[in-house]
Amino acid sequence: MATKRDYYEVLGVSKSASAEEIKKAFRKKAIEHHPDKTGGDDTKFKEIGEAYEVLSDEQKKAAYDQFGHAAGASSAGGGQGPYGGAQGAGGFGFDFNNMSGMGDIFDMFFRGGGQGGRAQVGRDIQVSLTLDFKEAVFGTTRDIQIDIDDTCDRCAGSMAEPGSKLKACPTCEGSGVITRVQNTILGSIQQQVVCDTCKGVGEIPEKPCTKCGGTGVIHKARKISIGIPAGVDNGATVRMPGQGAATRGGKKGDLYVQIMVRPSNKFTRVEHNILSDYRVGMADAALGTEIPVETVDGKVTLKVPAGTQSGKVFKLSGKGVPLVNSTRRGDHLVTVNVETPTHLSSQQKDLLEQFARADGKRPFWKK
Repeated sequence: MATKRDYYEVLGVSKSASAEEIKKAFRKKAIEHHPDKTGGDDTKFKEIGEAYEVLSDEQKKAAYDQFGHAAGASSAGGGQGPYGGAQGAGGFGFDFNNMSGMGDIFDMFFRGGGQGGRAQVGRDIQVSLTLDFKEAVFGTTRDIQIDIDDTCDRCAGSMAEPGSKLKACPTCEGSGVITRVQNTILGSIQQQVVCDTCKGVGEIPEKPCTKCGGTGVIHKARKISIGIPAGVDNGATVRMPGQGAATRGGKKGDLYVQIMVRPSNKFTRVEHNILSDYRVGMADAALGTEIPVETVDGKVTLKVPAGTQSGKVFKLSGKGVPLVNSTRRGDHLVTVNVETPTHLSSQQKDLLEQFARADGKRPFWKK
């Protein structure tokens, strides 16, 4: 059997946390891992609920602080727990393995269940967009086309055929919610949930739209213009609120654009700096020279002083990548490598030998 995690660790609080801090931590974790959310984790959600059930109860918390998870085990190794009720996976008188309605109970807690259930929001959509190196550096605007649930252009999302009206939903009498009684380990709980007939809108069309069938939504290709900020890096995500999928009687979800940047054959990016390498000959490094260096802004002239050693790095300030939503930029770092010739003419060899003698050294090949 897998070792159970510490309840304080599950909620991310210390043992000295107040009841309010425990409550806030539970709300945050439960929302993050709710199974109805994208990426939600049912196992973690139940684990969070189990931890909160214990730490929010003074008696159970005191027993847990003293005995840990063993506090829930009966002396006979099964049957009734010390707090009454069926001994379950948590050990504190409740069985999460048989609590199919636990998600709804939690919904009532952190979504304000008595206020009409879940808000109607369309699905979030994620797409990938590949940019060239310079597009990522300076930003750009790209148009993309995606197939998505969008607001019906015939009824403008009203669900009703043009010229007809909406009427109060007969199931929920226009409230958008209905009351259900659910039997749980905590007893019978009345819960308000979204009306199945009107999907929480509170109204239905007298004559459904002939294009969308009264849903207010159609599936179609939508063209979206995406503004990419300067300085965006590979793997970054651009969020576009309200550009996701539409839903009946609710607002659209969000569009998330994951950025992929093609590597450059001239430049290397490291955070907000750009790196490049250039070679110079021995004579140029010794005597000094000027070399044309290509940057993302165009070519600039770099002065290489006399006596430059191989591997020397020169900084071109402000020629790097802009910081997102800032006027500041990184730098362009140029590494100069001194190139040693591999094939020398007789004249070049004579000159180098003269140089070696003038330097007071006897060439090893003459020894």
